[in-house]
Amino acid sequence: MPVSRDGKTRGPASASPPAPGSGLDRRALAAATVTVVAWASAFVAIRDAGRYFDPGALALGRLLAGSLVLGAVLLFRGEGWPPRAAWPGIAGAGVLWFGVYMVALNWGERRVDAGTAAMIINIGPVVIAVLGGWLLHEGFPRRLLAGLAVSFAGAAVVAVSESGGGGGAPLLGVGMCLLAAVSYAIAVVGQKPALRHASALQVTTFGCLIGTLATLPFAARLMSQTTSAPVSATLMVIYLGVVPTALAFTTWAYALNRTTAGKMGVTTYIVPVLVVLMSWAFLGETPRPLAYLGGVLCLAGVAISRGRRQPVTVEPAPTEPASTISGGGPQGRRTHSPLGRQE
Repeated sequence: MPVSRDGKTRGPASASPPAPGSGLDRRALAAATVTVVAWASAFVAIRDAGRYFDPGALALGRLLAGSLVLGAVLLFRGEGWPPRAAWPGIAGAGVLWFGVYMVALNWGERRVDAGTAAMIINIGPVVIAVLGGWLLHEGFPRRLLAGLAVSFAGAAVVAVSESGGGGGAPLLGVGMCLLAAVSYAIAVVGQKPALRHASALQVTTFGCLIGTLATLPFAARLMSQTTSAPVSATLMVIYLGVVPTALAFTTWAYALNRTTAGKMGVTTYIVPVLVVLMSWAFLGETPRPLAYLGGVLCLAGVAISRGRRQPVTVEPAPTEPASTISGGGPQGRRTHSPLGRQE
């Protein structure tokens, strides 16, 4: 899809995001679908590759692969450096999302299963909606607070379920997943303004490069573990860089530029379901029974926060002949409204 320098499509019909309440347009919905499926697979791939790579080394390997692919595409398309106005959002996303999020999630998945991690991460849309309402003026309904409380209660239930048999390690895993969720939520809100000045490809590519620089301290560990890891694990790291990073982060930015941050957060509802199914199919893992309850609470909180009140419709008063409205003698109803008979 051709993208201009300001990140918007050339066609006049899709040059701007849909009006509030109209949902995602078709192109944005397709991009969001690719993102959701790719990110769901990432939870399973991280759990698998994490047996051979430390959290920091895994993040760096993933970002290196993603940066190479994104850089090649950027050069092929002839897109240069983003405008100066886009750099604060790009830098924030690079450090928080490509850096902190990936290391924290990798760390968390060493201690909790992929499905549980996905359910905890999914409180992110609530945080996105809160920050989007506050910083981006996308609206701040009261039910956001209720949704936030329910989601964090769900995270607490997950933490209790994970504390049943592993000492402090599972609790640390839950905490790292929470850190990852908050980091990605802040990055999304910061990324939205950057897309007003730069294309989705520019924002994703340079964000990935910044994340790579932030994780360079893990380079020695990555090199030593790559030599000892099986080829399948190394290929899994490359997959993480190409599909859930290079492809999915670009399709996310593309869709984000055509809707609100809050609406894009809603599209991640399905991720935990896909992760549980993929984790069961490929890894033979399923969350603890109590973790399912916590996950349901997390998703319920997101649903509550993003729900809308039903609009109150007021039926217009029937139009009546002037003689009827002004009739009835001196006690008859009179109107002085400029709307005349409609009042």
